[in-house]
Amino acid sequence: MTQRYLIVLEKAEKNYSAYSPDLPGCIATGDTADEAKQNMREAIETHIRGLIEDDLPIPEPQAISDYVSVAA
Repeated sequence: MTQRYLIVLEKAEKNYSAYSPDLPGCIATGDTADEAKQNMREAIETHIRGLIEDDLPIPEPQAISDYVSVAA
């Protein structure tokens, strides 16, 4: 079964970081946004394997994203 998890990529001072709101504690970094995204994919796969090994439930993806416009 394939799940689709939202990830958030953030520019840090010298790299990028990523996390998934649906998987607390599951984070990754990379020198580029693409590298952080790939590392996050691997982190999610590892995180889910760990949940399965520990006989814990796999969270259903629920996070959504959107933008709002505001006057600046």
